[in-house]
Amino acid sequence: MKNQPSGPVLGTRALNRATLDRQLLLRRSSRSAKEAVAHLVGLQAQNVKPPYYALAARLDGFAPEQFSGLMADREVVRIVTLRSTIHTHTATDALTLRPWVQPARTRELAAFRKGLAGVDLDRLAALARDLVEAEPRTMAGLREALRAEWPDADPQSLAVAARCTLPLVQVTPRGLWGRSGQVALTTAENWLGRPTEPAPAAEATDAADAADAADAADGTHAADATDAAVLRYLAAFGPASVRDMQTWAGLTRLGAAFERLRPRLLTFRAETGTELFDLPDAPRPDPATPAPPRFLPEFDNLLLSHADRTRVVRPEHHGRAWRGNQAYRTLLVGGFLAGVWKLTEDALVVETFGPSRGGAAERTAILAEGERMLATLHPGERYDVRFGTVVAQAGR
Repeated sequence: MKNQPSGPVLGTRALNRATLDRQLLLRRSSRSAKEAVAHLVGLQAQNVKPPYYALAARLDGFAPEQFSGLMADREVVRIVTLRSTIHTHTATDALTLRPWVQPARTRELAAFRKGLAGVDLDRLAALARDLVEAEPRTMAGLREALRAEWPDADPQSLAVAARCTLPLVQVTPRGLWGRSGQVALTTAENWLGRPTEPAPAAEATDAADAADAADAADGTHAADATDAAVLRYLAAFGPASVRDMQTWAGLTRLGAAFERLRPRLLTFRAETGTELFDLPDAPRPDPATPAPPRFLPEFDNLLLSHADRTRVVRPEHHGRAWRGNQAYRTLLVGGFLAGVWKLTEDALVVETFGPSRGGAAERTAILAEGERMLATLHPGERYDVRFGTVVAQAGR
């Protein structure tokens, strides 16, 4: 019989407060925007505005121009990494995390193999690199240029293959606050002026030894990169299980890294019995610590980075942050998902999932937080704040 995990039990509220603290949502942080992006190992950026709302909820004194300036100066970039979704990362993380998740991008190509019949992927990657480094290309432009080489292939599959094989970043003005711009792509190396993280060099005495050494170096580098990612994930999302991290990264078979690191980590158990790992010096606040309301953007990583999301989403609210494949902007109350929100032309509309548990005081706190968010991201604009209740819908 398999050994049961040992260690103290962490209840749902304890996990909630620990995760909120590390996500900078229990109290606002004085970190800079760049420091916050690095600590959080990137921000979901499927749309342009979510990173700004994510930072406004987390940082004291944040102004959207701060983050927009980082993008303009190429200190942070938009790139496909975790879970095959667009994230905003620091330049350093874009150059190191993308190679780490490359196995998942390579596997992603299997779904497009029919449309890529007869296509030499190495040649495609080389041609696509030449194209986007000569000038940033839209996906449509890239499709057409690649189709000229492989007229019998599926154009969309060709563009996906380029995205999966190359570390493509979205160039500005896309992503800048208050600016518009279509998606145009170039390589991370070209945009940032330095290469992705290489495998460590190895000394060898002949060709055979060189091949063996290269394989060993690649394996060592991969293990080092994974171990570093585990520690960073726990610092931002822990305590967490192996499956939790695999959900966050969109990778599999990460258990070996946790085993390598086990002597350096603490272990706990969730109420379900799942083994949880954590950094010894990471914060684990008293479960009774107050958690103020927070307005989060759609696709915030807080709601997407654990296999078991009950630390933030109560079972009765499972799926209610989604409609089909689209995510709502979400409201946290008392640390847990409690409703959704949207901005209309003249109002911040807040819709909760049921009657307030905290009465008038809770409603006042939500109103204050909403007004703060509006003052941070939409200064000088006038919005009413309207409250309502969400009608139950089928969720994801």
